[in-house]
Amino acid sequence: MPASLSKGSSSSVLRDLPVLLVAVVWGSSFLAVQRVAEPGTVVAMLVLRFGLVLPLLGAVAWRALRRLSRAEWLGGAALGVVLSGIFLLETYGAVHTSATNAGLIISLAMVLTPLGESALGRTTPPRAFLAAAGLAVLGVALLTGDGGLRAPSLGDLLVLGAALVRSAYVLAMARSRALRDTDMLAVTWVQLAVATAVFAVVALSVGPAPWTVARSYGVGQWVWLLHLSLFCTLFAFFVQMWAVRATSPSRVSLLLGTEPLWATVFGITVAGNRPGLLALFGGALVLAATEWGRRTAPSPRPAGGGNGTAAGVDARAGEPTKEPASA
Repeated sequence: MPASLSKGSSSSVLRDLPVLLVAVVWGSSFLAVQRVAEPGTVVAMLVLRFGLVLPLLGAVAWRALRRLSRAEWLGGAALGVVLSGIFLLETYGAVHTSATNAGLIISLAMVLTPLGESALGRTTPPRAFLAAAGLAVLGVALLTGDGGLRAPSLGDLLVLGAALVRSAYVLAMARSRALRDTDMLAVTWVQLAVATAVFAVVALSVGPAPWTVARSYGVGQWVWLLHLSLFCTLFAFFVQMWAVRATSPSRVSLLLGTEPLWATVFGITVAGNRPGLLALFGGALVLAATEWGRRTAPSPRPAGGGNGTAAGVDARAGEPTKEPASA
């Protein structure tokens, strides 16, 4: 093998590895949530999780925050309110269902978002994409019914709701003219800050206070909480900022798309989830269908024929992202 080819392959692996690690930690986030939260402490845990991140991210984003206009602050704040709803649905769902189910069901947003894009643009998606969407729905039905006719659990429905709202959030973010070409770091901080403020207000009347929950955590729970804050959020954000410059967006998307696979691996090997054979087949259908859907989804149309982007936060687990803007 030529030395230059070997060197190029090694360099590609080094660029891909951090992005793949992001997919792995995202896949572990549902298990982490189950380790640090119960139904009564979800809101308090969310305050702690993002309260730990905000000062660190804010210190880096301080200069960019000072340059934001009033419209950008308001646009980021509005999206932050929606984001808080996604986190609440997803986290409550995660503590009421298995880590495997949560990780696979939330991945339906990959299919739902292009469907919403086509509906808003009054266009018909490719037949292959529609087939992938139908296959994903069948897979979820087998997964949540555990291969039978059992109705989905409350947790399954909450996570499905989170996937629907996440898709709406991505579409709204991409269409937000106020945030077009806005500094990604700054608007991410605004959205997370507003979401955390919503959690703090809700925590006044729902469950124990965040500081009470913090005092009750043992070493293991603090490790999982720091994992959610530092790795699933902060590490993921900076890796994505680096990756969009170091490699192609399609390659980043492909690697991050392995998140449901890792969620399944953690759910079965660590959380001890034991789905039946038909449920496992359903999970495999979801994985195959979402990847097929990603490859056949219609491309979003830039607004006004431009190449603008809108910055925001990927609501899987609080991970920032940059979505293509569209009409």
